[in-house]
Amino acid sequence: MWVWSKLSAVKWMDAWEERFYGNQNAVITLLKGGANLRIEVYNESEEEAETLRDYWGGSVRKIVKEDWVAKSAVVKPPLKIRNELVVTMEGDGPALEKLREEYGDRHVISVPPEMAFGTGDHPTTATCLRLLVDEARQRRGTSWDFLDLGSGSGLLAIAARHLGAERIAAMDYDETAVGVARRNCERNGLSLEDGRAVMEVGDIFEWEPAGRFEVAVANVFSDVLIAAMPRMVPWVKPQGVLIVSGILNEQWPAVREAGEREGLVFAEPLPRGKWTTARGVRVG
Repeated sequence: MWVWSKLSAVKWMDAWEERFYGNQNAVITLLKGGANLRIEVYNESEEEAETLRDYWGGSVRKIVKEDWVAKSAVVKPPLKIRNELVVTMEGDGPALEKLREEYGDRHVISVPPEMAFGTGDHPTTATCLRLLVDEARQRRGTSWDFLDLGSGSGLLAIAARHLGAERIAAMDYDETAVGVARRNCERNGLSLEDGRAVMEVGDIFEWEPAGRFEVAVANVFSDVLIAAMPRMVPWVKPQGVLIVSGILNEQWPAVREAGEREGLVFAEPLPRGKWTTARGVRVG
């Protein structure tokens, strides 16, 4: 097993917690003195650890392998979204089948604890799911495509297919997360072989999706949202929707301003705890 680690100022704790929320192999430690953090992520392969180092800096070292997921995983109650979706950490087996029987009129999505992000119960992911359900309801009976930027575990892309999206493009910079997302797609019936959905590794400042989309979600750091807004908005069709999340409340005004410069008109933002999610319509 390999561990990636990095020191960071304590002021970035919220951002690190949001990025690695749901990753059962991530540990964030407040160091003595209270000014700095140590972020550690345990990986099955050296390549996975080096991917994190290449993106974030820090260091990589080899350690004796232990089953960190099994030690730390606690299966939480399923997350219910708008009488449409049920998101569970249960994998295959009787518990999952029982949920499917209990919620037979809803789409049950299985996202077991693995080295990925976006298990559904973090405020940013949960709010994105609710807004996605709302968009899908408005678009019933029409054809719509979905773009997922910062896809993490693949949960939003999977939900979009269950909710009726015709074509799906999803990307994340993290190769490990994309690998987990692809497994989750297979587990939940989202085919990546029929040409209707892609799940790719990419840098939002270099990656290009094919075509434009009626609905898009970008659940990434605020500084990335601000810098990437001129790239993201043109990927949304006129009168289409871009849902932005991963935003600390105090960072929302800067994100809103960046979106408005590119032609987005935002509805009232949805704060939840210290996080904000917002829905913008492309009118420019």
